[in-house]
Amino acid sequence: MNSENSLTNLAMMLASGDVKVVDCTGVLGPDTPILRLPEDFAKNTPKVEIHKISEYDEDGPFFAWNWLKLGEHAGTHFDAPHHWITGKDYDDGFTDTLDVQRLVAPVNVIDCSEETAKNEDFLLTADSVKAWESEYGEIGAGEWVVMRTDWDKRATDEARFLNADDSGPHSPGPTPDCIEYLLSKGIVGWGTQCIGTDAGQAGGMEPPYPAHNLLHRDNCFGLASLANLDQLPAKGAILIAAPLKIQHGTGSPIRALALVPKD
Repeated sequence: MNSENSLTNLAMMLASGDVKVVDCTGVLGPDTPILRLPEDFAKNTPKVEIHKISEYDEDGPFFAWNWLKLGEHAGTHFDAPHHWITGKDYDDGFTDTLDVQRLVAPVNVIDCSEETAKNEDFLLTADSVKAWESEYGEIGAGEWVVMRTDWDKRATDEARFLNADDSGPHSPGPTPDCIEYLLSKGIVGWGTQCIGTDAGQAGGMEPPYPAHNLLHRDNCFGLASLANLDQLPAKGAILIAAPLKIQHGTGSPIRALALVPKD
């Protein structure tokens, strides 16, 4: 089947509902949970602000629009390689220079929701990924890999979503050997449903924050605060994760969409 016929068939399947579009994005607004850095860092991303310019009134009788104040890494967002020091030397490591061909790719959904319901600090290891592959099939080069934890169900409660105490934040994520293994498979990027791509306690790992450290070292991408991964199959969906084309952007809020076969 040639590419033109394939695209025509896809369009027909979208129109008929045989392929569903699943929104994997959380709401972006003043109540969106925002990452908080430790007190020894001088600055944090501000809370999202939405300010009205006009809404069919004296400031604009025929139109409604707003202006926004938000960080690059607010809400459901994309981490570009330049976000981390290990990716700082890539000329194509910004949101305005990256290869957009890489942003639309098959997605592997590793369901860890049962484990994380029992252990908020659950860590996904390379061995666990290999066991998943033995059941569902190998992860291919150029594909996304995301960790389903159903953490998005906490998103309306910032305290539960950030889940921090005196020892720091507690949320699930990958081990260093997990990320190294996925990179050896040639993935395009890794995503989670938590505030960041790493586990809450990842600062104590070696290397610290392995998802950030290792993904961006290899010019790969990160996705955080994803939603509705429970509506995706383990394999068979396509993920579209496109950041805004911000000049020298280190990341961007996104509208992450998955194309999912009806059956």
